Amino acid sequence: MAKKIAIIGSGISGLSAAAYAAKQGHEVYVFEKNDIPGGRARQFTTPNGYTFDMGPSWYWMPDIIDRFFADFGYKICDFYKLVSLQPQFDVLFPDRTLSMPSRIEDMYALFEEIEPGSGPRLEAFLKAAKYKYEVGMQQFVYKPCLSWWEFVRPRIALSALRLNLFSNFRDYVARYFSHPQLRTLMEFPVIFLGASPQQIPALYSLMNYGGYALGTWYPMGGFYELIKAMHHIAMAQGARFYFNHNVEQIKVKQGKVHTLLINGEDWHFDAVIASSDYHHTESLIEAPYRNYSEQYWDKKVFAPSCLIFYLGFKERIPGLRHHTLFFEHDLDDHIHSIYTDKQWPDKPLFYACCPSVTDTSVAPEGHENLFLLMPLAPGLNDEEKTRARYLDEMLQRIELHTGAQDLKARLDYQRSYCVRDFVHDYNAYKGNAYGLANTLGQTAVLKPSIRNKKLSNLFYTGQLTVPGPGVPPSIISGKIVAGELHNLKAEPHETAI
Repeated sequence: MAKKIAIIGSGISGLSAAAYAAKQGHEVYVFEKNDIPGGRARQFTTPNGYTFDMGPSWYWMPDIIDRFFADFGYKICDFYKLVSLQPQFDVLFPDRTLSMPSRIEDMYALFEEIEPGSGPRLEAFLKAAKYKYEVGMQQFVYKPCLSWWEFVRPRIALSALRLNLFSNFRDYVARYFSHPQLRTLMEFPVIFLGASPQQIPALYSLMNYGGYALGTWYPMGGFYELIKAMHHIAMAQGARFYFNHNVEQIKVKQGKVHTLLINGEDWHFDAVIASSDYHHTESLIEAPYRNYSEQYWDKKVFAPSCLIFYLGFKERIPGLRHHTLFFEHDLDDHIHSIYTDKQWPDKPLFYACCPSVTDTSVAPEGHENLFLLMPLAPGLNDEEKTRARYLDEMLQRIELHTGAQDLKARLDYQRSYCVRDFVHDYNAYKGNAYGLANTLGQTAVLKPSIRNKKLSNLFYTGQLTVPGPGVPPSIISGKIVAGELHNLKAEPHETAI
């Protein structure tokens, strides 16, 4: 039976949930506190002609995104042009720059050149990673993770050893590669899962397959083209969107969510899906109805926050790829600053995305669009002078790499984004950018539950619940929660006012 459903937030998981729930025949209302959809994947334009994606910029695991479109009878080409990046990205080390090829055979040759014998080992590594990807992305991630019994299936049980569920990622990589730069190259994809590679299960080598083997892509016009497409699909199913609508309170009646207070007015619903920050959502409910206490959240291991710069330059910067990782310093030093010291890094690593290399539409003619991101610990005090200091360092390192001169004098647009902005715009707990860390103790059933345990018609989706952080997992999270809600028994509701 059709239900009247509210979705709080229009990030990727909210858009996905809206599309699937509306397709199921439900009456879907999406409430977004900001003025456009997308959440952390929003986009903005500047008066002088730049277009900046605010968050995600790595288009990996394209098959998962393809599957979302196919579920609604569409193809990616119905909405945007997807191009393969060749090479996929550059990694800058102290003594050399490695370009990750798009052709798998060239990848094997690159590894072999750096460490004899590592070409065949990379082939074996990616073969094992493909198996994990196929099992993990088909068997694991589409489960609501409400009970361990969901995983008692013959294929999953038989696959346990091959999935390396109880090995850590660092030791697993070390079985295949000795050269420190190759190890760093293989560990890089799991950094944003939110913990040191020593704490991440080796299962997540599936990310190496989803990125390196399936390729790195770019949607022309920017990553926001995906958001616009998802928004279009949700509306085509009948979902209604209300922007600049802030949910201020979740009201309970007879053991169920009954009313949302939105911009000072009461709206009545049969069920609610919260795509908003999980911790923030629970703060909108009276304490007895929350799943988790403040102490619970304080003990959780969170993925990094980050310092971001959106920069426009009056001229092109020679020698930059679309994606460049500045790894001239030790990876473990930066990881230690995030997860152990919880301080600003002394020798930071950072990432530069220069989409205007591929797509001239995102900057004025002859200009450059540059996005810089430095991972850091959530909850840090991010004063303007601190932000400025790191910008100076990053620009100096880009100058050293490219031979460009005095980049700061060539800026004609500059905006920074950091911890307090994540709190303000997304109510992000401690200003986290990537949700919970995917450690073994925070995997599957051990993540915050997708269902409220005391209110039968309240559900959660997004990066703080299953399956976890990232664009493809968030799409999957929305699909999972829509399926769970679809099984609810509908009850009569009042008309929204």
